[in-house]
Amino acid sequence: MVAVLEDLVNSLYDMIQEARSVPLSAEKCMIDREKALDILDEIRTNMPKDLEMARAIVEKRSELVAAGKKEADDLRHRAEEYVRKTVNESAMVAEAQKQADEIVASAEQQAAQLRSAVGKYCSDKLSETEACAAATLDEVRKRRAQFEQANRQ
Repeated sequence: MVAVLEDLVNSLYDMIQEARSVPLSAEKCMIDREKALDILDEIRTNMPKDLEMARAIVEKRSELVAAGKKEADDLRHRAEEYVRKTVNESAMVAEAQKQADEIVASAEQQAAQLRSAVGKYCSDKLSETEACAAATLDEVRKRRAQFEQANRQ
């Protein structure tokens, strides 16, 4: 996605660089307006895809966190059910409680690790997407300003 935007910005930049100069002017040039506008339209079209990708990452993070919570709840319920079924003798009750506590602790630890890993992954990907989108937007604004300045002169 980023490569597409970079290619579009580069082609617009190349178009301006390679444009013929206006006679008696070193700063002004002539470019194919329609082609330049088409490139800018493609840039505009591809930008929302980056934003959609960021939204998808956030949504995936939410799904993973929910799945982790559900798995922890399922493990807890299974542990509780196991404890209820084995409450026949005091020794069995003590052992069942110990195992249930270990299962719950393990599930909670796994869920916490999963949430932490998912949070870091999503944060990293969102940071990358944000930096890429910001760099692309800055480049587009810079090229547009150069383009407009060239057209004013």
